[in-house]
Amino acid sequence: MKTLEEKILRDGTVLPGNILKVDNFVNHMIEPKLFMEMADEFYGKFKDEGITKILTIEVSGIGVAFACGLKFDCPILFAKKTDSKTLVDDCYTSHVYSYTKDKTYEIRVAKKFLQEGENVLIIDDFLANGKALEGLIDLCEQAKVNIKGIGIVIEKAFQEGGKNIRSEGYDLLSLARIKEFKDGQVIFCEEE
Repeated sequence: MKTLEEKILRDGTVLPGNILKVDNFVNHMIEPKLFMEMADEFYGKFKDEGITKILTIEVSGIGVAFACGLKFDCPILFAKKTDSKTLVDDCYTSHVYSYTKDKTYEIRVAKKFLQEGENVLIIDDFLANGKALEGLIDLCEQAKVNIKGIGIVIEKAFQEGGKNIRSEGYDLLSLARIKEFKDGQVIFCEEE
């Protein structure tokens, strides 16, 4: 997605440790028009899949998932990774390691919100090693839902996550695929 790539080049910052900081337009402050454009891209790819629910993980995936929920006209469910006194029983759970936080989270969704046979589109902001995505897929497998597609805002294609997920047969669309960081600059993958 050219608009997103241009925004990353203009406003993103490459930090040590292969971390891309895009908190000024993706995962701290949100630009609604850009998010609606991203939702348009995901809708264009997955509109014929009969999507009945969007699944993401808190917190950074919620904004783009919300935009997608408007486009697909369906509910959004986000896996919680913070403890909640109201979400303790009758949940699907999985464990996710966060590279940027160097912490393992237990993620959970209430079983009543993820029903067997639903057609789910998974949405998230970043894909690097794929641990968050693996956790969301695990929740879907536990619930016996149909994963109809996966939408990622930014993929670090030089890490194994995207390759592993695609090799498992999932239909994965990443709007911006990063080939490498070179001298503090973002280099995108060539279009296929």
